[in-house]
Amino acid sequence: MHCPVCKEPMIIVEHERIELDYCTSCRGVWFDAGELELMLESMSLDTAKFNMDRILALPEKRVKEAVRRCPLCRKKMKKVGIGHDPEVVIDVCPLEEGLWFDGGEVGQVIKHLLDKHAAEADAEERVIDFLGEAFKASA
Repeated sequence: MHCPVCKEPMIIVEHERIELDYCTSCRGVWFDAGELELMLESMSLDTAKFNMDRILALPEKRVKEAVRRCPLCRKKMKKVGIGHDPEVVIDVCPLEEGLWFDGGEVGQVIKHLLDKHAAEADAEERVIDFLGEAFKASA
């Protein structure tokens, strides 16, 4: 599979039933449908706040960012805003194939999804541990 941003081949990193498609050039990450929820579950975070149906129902954002095509179906992806302060614009396949996060956006979105009752440092630690283990597995 090739990166929707820089067209470079992406590497596949597998960890805890999740395949992350990662671009080593631009650091973007592709999640196939359902994989983000699996990642959140593995970190004991609430998945109800972030699912494909909810994301597709969000209004499309008009931004100056280039049009991106889904690396699987090649359809133009929809740009939607997730979270707030700051809002993160991600790309969503209209056929529900998956989600594209530019470099650094996964961490920003997860911060918006942290359980309000969990200590923020603990939740951030779980995110860092998960991503660290995932990318260590590919080395």
